[in-house]
Amino acid sequence: MADRKFVYFFGNEDTEGKNSMKDLLGGKGANLAEMANLGIPVPPGFTITTEVCVLYLEKGAYPDGVLDQINDAIEKLERINNKKFGDVENPLLLSVRSGARVSMPGMMDTVLNLGLNDDTVEGLARKTGNERFAYDSYRRFLTMFGDVVLDIDHHKFESVLSAKKKEIGATLDTELKAESLKELVEIFKSIIRENTGNNFPQDPREQLQMAIDAVFNSWNNQRAITYRKLNDIPTDWGTAVNVQSMVYGNMGETSGTGVAFTRDPGTGEKEFFGEYLINAQGEDVVAGIRTPQPIATLKQTMPDAYAQLEEIYQKLEDHFKDMQDIEFTIEEGKLYMLQTRTGKRTAAAALNIAVDMVNEGLIDKETALMRVKPEQMDQLLHPMIDPESEYEIIATGLPASPGAAVGKVVFTAEHAEEMASIDEKVILVRAETSPEDIGGMDAAQGILTVRGGMTSHAAVVARGMGKPCVVGCGAITIDMTSSTFTVCDVTVKEGDYITVDGATGGLIIGKVDLITPGVTGELETLLKWADEFREMGVRTNADTPHDALVAREFGAEGIGLCRTEHMFFGDDRIPVVREMILAEDEDVRKKALKKLLPMQREDFIGIFRAMEGYPVTIRLLDPPLHEFLPKHEELANKLKILEEDASNRPKVEIESLKKVMERVESLIEINPMLGHRGCRLGITYPEIYEMQVQAIIEAACELKLEGIDIVPEIMIPLICHVNELRSAKKDLVEVAEAVIAKNCIDLDYLVGTMIELPRAALTADQIAQEAEFFSFGTNDLTQTTFGFSRDDAGKFLPFYVSDSILEADPFAVLDQDGVGELVKIGIEKGRSTRPDLKIGICGEHGGEPSSVKFGYNIGLNYVSCSPFRVPIARLAAAQAAIEKQDNS
Repeated sequence: MADRKFVYFFGNEDTEGKNSMKDLLGGKGANLAEMANLGIPVPPGFTITTEVCVLYLEKGAYPDGVLDQINDAIEKLERINNKKFGDVENPLLLSVRSGARVSMPGMMDTVLNLGLNDDTVEGLARKTGNERFAYDSYRRFLTMFGDVVLDIDHHKFESVLSAKKKEIGATLDTELKAESLKELVEIFKSIIRENTGNNFPQDPREQLQMAIDAVFNSWNNQRAITYRKLNDIPTDWGTAVNVQSMVYGNMGETSGTGVAFTRDPGTGEKEFFGEYLINAQGEDVVAGIRTPQPIATLKQTMPDAYAQLEEIYQKLEDHFKDMQDIEFTIEEGKLYMLQTRTGKRTAAAALNIAVDMVNEGLIDKETALMRVKPEQMDQLLHPMIDPESEYEIIATGLPASPGAAVGKVVFTAEHAEEMASIDEKVILVRAETSPEDIGGMDAAQGILTVRGGMTSHAAVVARGMGKPCVVGCGAITIDMTSSTFTVCDVTVKEGDYITVDGATGGLIIGKVDLITPGVTGELETLLKWADEFREMGVRTNADTPHDALVAREFGAEGIGLCRTEHMFFGDDRIPVVREMILAEDEDVRKKALKKLLPMQREDFIGIFRAMEGYPVTIRLLDPPLHEFLPKHEELANKLKILEEDASNRPKVEIESLKKVMERVESLIEINPMLGHRGCRLGITYPEIYEMQVQAIIEAACELKLEGIDIVPEIMIPLICHVNELRSAKKDLVEVAEAVIAKNCIDLDYLVGTMIELPRAALTADQIAQEAEFFSFGTNDLTQTTFGFSRDDAGKFLPFYVSDSILEADPFAVLDQDGVGELVKIGIEKGRSTRPDLKIGICGEHGGEPSSVKFGYNIGLNYVSCSPFRVPIARLAAAQAAIEKQDNS
């Protein structure tokens, strides 16, 4: 192992890495090497590979040869910089940064100005002739080293810094003179001594080793673990460590540091977007401690550096063919690039950039489609403030991440998570967010901060999550002791409702009505491109004409699941349904069903009209009958009241109620989800299914006579044996044919089944002899395969996921190894009997991207999902086809 290469140099003609080596060098290291290869000014340095991190975390020690390779790289840095690491007269200082193979902003740790000690700080002051700069760098180093390496609470340093500024009447860090900074250095060293029992390490080599260890260990800190879970990043990837020569943005008014994007990460607009601070270093911009300046003003402040920066950002975007997130430092007028990476962006920006880059000729349609994550479609359809609403914006911050959110105010991440766990919608309000807030940010509907700019932690993370976010709202003052914030003489308590508008930066007290936008503009363009490439159909689950029309607007190509039980509720219907259920014999039941028939027919006419030209799969009545009746407890309470007032009540009223209770009691089941429901109802009470089929076919015939062509697909639920389907189908076909003959027209229709029980999947070859289509009900198939009740599993599934017993909630993401294997078996067996068998899935997995791709790869004809997830499924289906084409 000693012969293996673990350290890669970058920054001159000896650069050893390149952009394609992200798995080994991490994103930061690979891109630093690529910039060096492009001749872009990058402070030289070296990358310790992700392999070292994995081995170090496994074994608790470095592989043989790593330390020797690090020493060789430092010697090379010393030669290039003409400085010596640890030298008193001309010290080489280093930065130590993490760099995973994918961007994890703020999730791991950084140490700057490494190599300073009580002697080298004096040498740096003499060499630069700037004592204030030297001690400013030293106090920063002590703070970062104490926080990142020694695990001392950052606020212990910050509170001392704030006290010193207050003591001398300073507002900003830059107002501190050298003497004050020297005093801070001594206090900070004493904080380290008090909290660790040891003096601050003066040996630069020891400092470096400790910092590298800390960055590797930061891969497993809590915020990094949380971020990985939220973004499905494997735990075994590890992070690289980038050790780089320091350049200084805190050397005075001709120096500075900044963060920028080659396009607007919020909107996607093609304009240079970013912020910078004069006389600042590294983390100052993203930390939100000082309010930065818009990048455009750098053109006046430092025109030469700006011109060079403009040339570089355009070169980087042309080279990587994607929007870049860059960090830079200007040291006494000289520009250095510290990082470039694919920029995180809102869903709206991702969409606009993808479409624009196709139109600009930078990328092709396939690349554009792969650039937008299907789940971002949710963000694109995020609620926005209803333009018809009347409201007052009481304060304005920076519009950091679009979308509007309404929720109760909370002031801590922990409280946000607690409230969200009981389904309360909250807005997280903070002075500024830090990486430790990641869990609360994920739990919140939106985020509001007092400080910070458009590239602050809150802004970057919120955009990545698709959360509405307003930052830098300096008009509000938070009082954590009273759990309130004040704005314009208005005090808002924790638990009060507010509305934040991430599109405008507006803060509104109270609730405001929100609306959801439609599919227009670039979204419509991208989805049309998706339709060019996808080979699998996308339908919707819809039970009303309104839902069907909404789904059509989102591009649905039919209905994959129409739940007829939803049509039985309503003030005009539920009494008739109950009359049918409570009937003492078949004749009385049929009389009630006769009343329901025209209601059902009108329902189907409306849905068929909305879906003109597209197939509609209608599931016959599925749930157990007791769901349509009053609860037994409610009836018992009512009976008690009647009996207590029996002298004033007709006896027939009490007797009638008792009969209802007897019927309700007779329908009570120990496990109703596995009881008398689905096809079992249709077999024992065939008149129910016959009424529904009559309504379906009559509706289709009526529209056919109007010239509207509809192919109804009648789906019999919960089949576990072919004989069930054979029995139910025989009577239903007779009803359908009689209606068609009566109308004297030709009407095509299909009779199929819902596969939602393991036995049905395993005997699909037999069932396909009777079924003309299959629709996998993956919600129930998941329940019956796992033995989990979806209604009750919430009590333990979060623990299963957090403890890695399961990778994901199987009701949200299809379990491909278990449930998915049953679906594959069902497809293969079904088509072995009926090769042209049409097959889809209609559980909500039909709108989950990985499940959609799985369905395409195993041969589904279509997926079906809720209307608002149709765009997600369209894009995911296109990506699946593109991926298959690329891999073939």
